[in-house]
Amino acid sequence: MKKEYEKELYFKGHLDCLYFYSKHIKELSSFIKGKEIAAKIHIPPNGVFLRRGSKDEPLFVQELNKKNLTPKFFDLRTKLKRHDAIQNKQLTKTQAKIWLYFPPNKPVEFFYATNSEHQNKPIERIFIDIDRRDLSTEDARKVAKTLIDEINSDIAFNKLIKFRVQILFTGSSYHVYLLLKKPVSHEFYEKYIAYSKNEKIPSFISKWANSITQKTNILVSGGHEKKENIIILDPSGTPSGKLARVPFSVHVKENKIDAVAELVEL
Repeated sequence: MKKEYEKELYFKGHLDCLYFYSKHIKELSSFIKGKEIAAKIHIPPNGVFLRRGSKDEPLFVQELNKKNLTPKFFDLRTKLKRHDAIQNKQLTKTQAKIWLYFPPNKPVEFFYATNSEHQNKPIERIFIDIDRRDLSTEDARKVAKTLIDEINSDIAFNKLIKFRVQILFTGSSYHVYLLLKKPVSHEFYEKYIAYSKNEKIPSFISKWANSITQKTNILVSGGHEKKENIIILDPSGTPSGKLARVPFSVHVKENKIDAVAELVEL
């Protein structure tokens, strides 16, 4: 993790992931584009709590603005608990909601609703998680790069949709995004992208996985289930109602922040 990131994670000596995210709101806003925010809060020793718009009051990235994320607000978070700050009427309604999603003094990973929180919404981006499990990050990088080459050179696929590719490195593995020029339906996803072990007509994910295995000598398969010694191309985070990680989200392992997600080129 870059040293400047390590410094930005603290406000007056207190861990505050929201303070770090506030430094990169412009880039976050550009990537999320108005979709609902979610936050995975790590509570030592082994607890995890998820805040999201389908069960909490929805929070949007445009609410994380300078009006709400003031120096006074961050200073307050070093001195009081949220309940006390609300009781003392020191928070606006929006600031109280932001605090609920991003409490201070805890590692908080930043997610968003990939294609909206609610089911059966149009799909504006296809999300493919490169799940490497016990294989190396370098293997995941090779698979991600070869996947992009496969997608860009697949004539049949490119006749169906137009898109722009973006790659997110989570600090552990890679996420490949196809940002679509025009939205597609959930039925399109199920017909062409979704992977099933019993599929009668191979999905594009199956086709690409087989080709990548041949070209890299790394075992690759479509799916969702993690498997040893196989890299999985997992598109299941695409449908509306699913979550994905944002750029600049911290990556947490064993309750410790070990990396920060970044958009990269391969």
